[in-house]
Amino acid sequence: MNHVLEPATSLVRREVAGLPAYDPGADPGEVAALSGAARVIKLSNNESPFGASPAVAEAVRLRLAESVSRYPDPTGKRLAEAIGRSLTVPAGRVVLGNGSENILELVCQAVLGPGDLVTTQAPGFSLHEIFPRVMGARVEKVPVTAGFGFDAAAWGAALAAGPKLVFLANPCNPTGAILGVGELERVVAGTPKSALLVLDEAYREFARPDPEYPDGLAVLRGQDRPWIVLRTFSKAYGLAGLRVGFGVASDTALVEALDRVRTPYNVNQLAQDAAIAALGDHAHLAETVRRTGLEIARVADRLRDKGFRVAPSSANFLFIDTGHRADRVTRELHRTGIIVKAWREPGYENFIRASLSTPEDNDVFVRRLTEICAKGKR
Repeated sequence: MNHVLEPATSLVRREVAGLPAYDPGADPGEVAALSGAARVIKLSNNESPFGASPAVAEAVRLRLAESVSRYPDPTGKRLAEAIGRSLTVPAGRVVLGNGSENILELVCQAVLGPGDLVTTQAPGFSLHEIFPRVMGARVEKVPVTAGFGFDAAAWGAALAAGPKLVFLANPCNPTGAILGVGELERVVAGTPKSALLVLDEAYREFARPDPEYPDGLAVLRGQDRPWIVLRTFSKAYGLAGLRVGFGVASDTALVEALDRVRTPYNVNQLAQDAAIAALGDHAHLAETVRRTGLEIARVADRLRDKGFRVAPSSANFLFIDTGHRADRVTRELHRTGIIVKAWREPGYENFIRASLSTPEDNDVFVRRLTEICAKGKR
């Protein structure tokens, strides 16, 4: 008797089948083959062009010389203690992740069920929508103002609807805009105490020089509510390839809940050692932030001079209105050996997000983007 096999897709939950795909940006090898460029300029993932601290290479060398045949410390005790000392928080309230996005996933797994309401930003980081939807939750997005700013009335209405989980990125990805102290305090005050407030500060280091930028931990410290602040070593610290992030939670009970759903060895030992070394090199971090800020301002001014609308950014990337379909602009940039990310959220289909590279790379990007968009107007 012949049996007709059911396709594997019939086993997939409805929530998963309907998810949008995460867009990591184009593959550099494919873009190199398409463009014939000797060197691809990759501006799609908000990585640091200035690299990691030299202390990181030494920490990794020492670990490799010792052994990588053993499993990493499942608790990440040394790294958690180093983070705790640096932020003056108990190590028991620190949770580690394979990048801070891993902690976003753990939060959704631990907290959300079908039908729960999640509030986040628009435009926003796609995983703030994807991970809740995996769990069957509903996601409501609060749009920014026409000037990419905080819409207090819209946030007030959304929070009054009683979400179980609130994702707030500060600075915002993809715009790079920040919420000031008063705006953040307004969100905190409006969030129901029954909800978990997740403050995603992946780009915090770049925003710190701005006097309007609040320290999320300082705002939330002492709040009688569940909260978690997420940070990462992938961006300003230059450890994107090692994947290590962390969260500081309101209490140890929340950390224990996340520990129950995470895989025991979610942060490898090289990443733990590298993060400790990076955390200790304050001079390298300060120089990375300084150079990034100068380039962000310079390139944003150049683009505006060329007629582009650019969101004000306190991060290491720019959100740019190209005036044309971003998918087409991105494809044309690929032909020149440049990778950026086309934004696809409704209302922002003409926008691209471009992270900053070296001044030389950035000048090439501005020139190519201007040429492509000028050609599109003819």
